[in-house]
Amino acid sequence: MKIHILGVCGSFMGGIALLARGRGHAVTGTDADAYPPMSLQLQEAGIRIYQGYSAASFDERPDLVIIGNALSRGNPCVEYVLDSGLPYVSGPQWLREEVLADKYVLAVSGTHGKSTTTSLLAWILEYAGLRPGFLVGAVPHDFGVSARLGGGEYFVVEADEYDCAFFDKRAKFLHYRPKTLVITNIEYDHADIFSDLAAIRREFHHLIRTIPKSGTVICSATDAEIGKVLDMGCWTPVERFGAGRSDWLVTPESEDYSVFSIQHQPQGGIARINWSLLGHHNADNAVAAAAAAHSVGVPVSTAGSGLNRFRGVQRRLQRIGSPRGITVYDDFAHHPTAIRATLESLRRHVGNAPIIAVMEPRSNTMKLGVHADDLAPSFKAADRAFILHPPKLSWDLRKAVAGGPVPCRVAENVDEIIGAIVDIARPGDHVLIMSNGNFGGIHQRLLEALK
Repeated sequence: MKIHILGVCGSFMGGIALLARGRGHAVTGTDADAYPPMSLQLQEAGIRIYQGYSAASFDERPDLVIIGNALSRGNPCVEYVLDSGLPYVSGPQWLREEVLADKYVLAVSGTHGKSTTTSLLAWILEYAGLRPGFLVGAVPHDFGVSARLGGGEYFVVEADEYDCAFFDKRAKFLHYRPKTLVITNIEYDHADIFSDLAAIRREFHHLIRTIPKSGTVICSATDAEIGKVLDMGCWTPVERFGAGRSDWLVTPESEDYSVFSIQHQPQGGIARINWSLLGHHNADNAVAAAAAAHSVGVPVSTAGSGLNRFRGVQRRLQRIGSPRGITVYDDFAHHPTAIRATLESLRRHVGNAPIIAVMEPRSNTMKLGVHADDLAPSFKAADRAFILHPPKLSWDLRKAVAGGPVPCRVAENVDEIIGAIVDIARPGDHVLIMSNGNFGGIHQRLLEALK
């Protein structure tokens, strides 16, 4: 079958392309902007990418078009598909029908930590010899790709609450029908499609309604919003992780959580983790993954051994270079809670060394100004911050960050940020770049400039 994917370089749709290619289909795709790491793995898989949305992308009539949620009516490719009568589906629908239908699905949901927890869970199952399939919204270093079909009965999927496509406004995760479900946390996000937090809770409730009694729901013990969702109705055994009277406990053994233990109660299974990841949030991600793996029979000790060998995820506090002794990191954080957690983790790791935070407010929620009041406080663990001013912003970014806990400079372009960092950065400094996009290629450009 010839499949053409619109929005193919998105983290989810790129994974769909890899899975379709793995099933033997001839796959091509179109996107407005192709950049690493997704563009590279698609090219390595032999998937041709057409740049820019044009009807010329359909040089050969495909048998099926899979349409990503970044596209809407008025897009030239969408209009061509509709006018030509081409068969089309959303990515989540295709995934359910073509890949997940005969699998035991383990889904990882939540506002933050999905990609890391999904990667951890897939790696634990791999380490346990279960050869899982997976689809992650990032590239785990241990696999080198964001998606694969796998060779066993299990499939691990990052389960997003965002909508499916312009013609299917349900949350993606409602298509997946998991038997094991992880909920890391719930906060207000995706303000372009959800009017308030109650609307998000309702989507998670709908997801809970699809989990069988023979399944398992694994969730944070300390997240109040998850508690509200469960209070709406739950028909599946629940295991909680984190602190207090949890089924799964995390005990730190170092300030930066690079060393900690996880314990399953009351059975008493315990494992000590000593790894390269940092932060309390990543320790929670690890114990959530261990609990999910345990739901399909993986012992705590095996999960612990796998976690100790986990090499991380691209764009998750990833060290990308140290020119002249100035360490530069790349991270996907774009929500104030994630920005705060990432900076606090780095601060605990580097002690009093100077941290320069660099951030691009790129998400639709951020552009709408929903998190305007929370943005400046999220940089508290840094020494100073640089924020790129996106075009056509509907709120006053400079006013929002004025008077924050650290000096925040709002820049009009990437060149301005690079020039300022080159002027002030000294050996021993740490520069943390945060964005859920390409950020104008700032990562490599800054590394070159600092040389």
